[in-house]
Amino acid sequence: MKIFYKFKNLCLVLMMALLIGLPLGCGSTATTNNDFPLVVFSDVHFDPFYDPSPTLFQALVTTEAAGWVNIFNTSSIITPQVWGSDANYPLFKLALSSIKQNLGKSQYIVFTGDILSHDFAQTFYTRAGKSVPPTPADIASMEAFADKTVAFFLQQVRASVGNIPILFAVGNNDSYNDQGPDSTFLANTAELFYTNCVNSVVDHQTFLNTFLQGGYYSADLPGTNLTVVSLNTIMFAPPPDGNIPSSEVEIAWLDSTLSSAKSRGKTVWLLIHIPPGAKIISTSEHVDPQGHITSAEAKMMWNQDLQASFLQVLAKYPGVMALKFAGHTHMDEYRIVATGEVFCMTPGLTAYSNNNPAYKILTISNETLAATDYTALYYDLATNPAQFNTYYTFSTSYGMQGPLANSLAQLWPALVTNEAKQTLYRTHYYSGHAYSATFNPITNTNWPVFWSGIGKMPQQDFIDAVNAY
Repeated sequence: MKIFYKFKNLCLVLMMALLIGLPLGCGSTATTNNDFPLVVFSDVHFDPFYDPSPTLFQALVTTEAAGWVNIFNTSSIITPQVWGSDANYPLFKLALSSIKQNLGKSQYIVFTGDILSHDFAQTFYTRAGKSVPPTPADIASMEAFADKTVAFFLQQVRASVGNIPILFAVGNNDSYNDQGPDSTFLANTAELFYTNCVNSVVDHQTFLNTFLQGGYYSADLPGTNLTVVSLNTIMFAPPPDGNIPSSEVEIAWLDSTLSSAKSRGKTVWLLIHIPPGAKIISTSEHVDPQGHITSAEAKMMWNQDLQASFLQVLAKYPGVMALKFAGHTHMDEYRIVATGEVFCMTPGLTAYSNNNPAYKILTISNETLAATDYTALYYDLATNPAQFNTYYTFSTSYGMQGPLANSLAQLWPALVTNEAKQTLYRTHYYSGHAYSATFNPITNTNWPVFWSGIGKMPQQDFIDAVNAY
């Protein structure tokens, strides 16, 4: 009888273990006892101006961020906006609900930047009836409203994900001018980012030392062998005036931080917003009838000298970085910067670039802290469903198993020879919104740009790959 009860209790324990190991919510990737899900989202571009009501806008201006939900709930607009628009409150609310539902055993959540909507400052001045050019008082009012929008965004994410760390990178629209966070923006929002995101995983002063200097930071996550390194890669992108910001300090800091992580036996996750390589869509719009481009048409994300310095640093630490995250393009794509070094990129939750809003749930190995798979979830704006739904799972869709970085590297040449996989990639690129649409369509003529942009980072290599495809 005792043996029977011991066997019965053992079965109960095993059943509970299996139940606990299951991911929560519809659409999560399947996990094992050695895996955990990791929610990654990017490029929300939250638009507080989506309701044209002057009364609602004035209420936002005069109310602290904690009271904004009540104001948005009075809006007559209750559905997400259409393609070409940034994320309104109804879409943001649906996204956070889906993220909460699919956290499962997530130990962290990753956000790779861009909180504020496009043309934020100009929209504020227009809605507030401010003069052009704005006065110093007008500028101060705009900055205060932007700060409240950041606070609202971070508070809503925190309320949705509970107490787990929010590992983040700053984006180019996390700023007062759409050109990347300047020192004023960083100073005004540093405490918001620290308190709402990483106060449980990094010392306050340690965070401020680098975040106030350039919008970057690192954190050794307590109780783990994981170090998170978050860069401000907007510093590597040429600004509109052509003057390259001083970024050598940040690259030297990255070198030192990776060296320290390697010497301590740490595994690193690298978070950035703007990836290296080409501006794929803008370049694809300027191919000739043969699908060829010149250096004038090959638009690049970063200054090429800074990109070379960055890639040289990465090359010094093979195997140290288990995961590399990026966003910015709003598209479901990826970048191979070197053998074994792949940036996993997350689509935007905004529909600004004609994509369906989407995010990903990565499956992470507890042993290696590397990704083995992911599931993309999306909101189909053509049907306006009640929730985000599963779009596809990488391993199932592409028929590939093993470490995700290896699979993505192997997929790149297959996109040339395997028509079915190429069709999948082209369809997934806009997260299910038909790529044959009139806005930035992927065609057989410009497809070489989309393909070459995956694996060719230097400008000349990219041009050569496109023209030789």
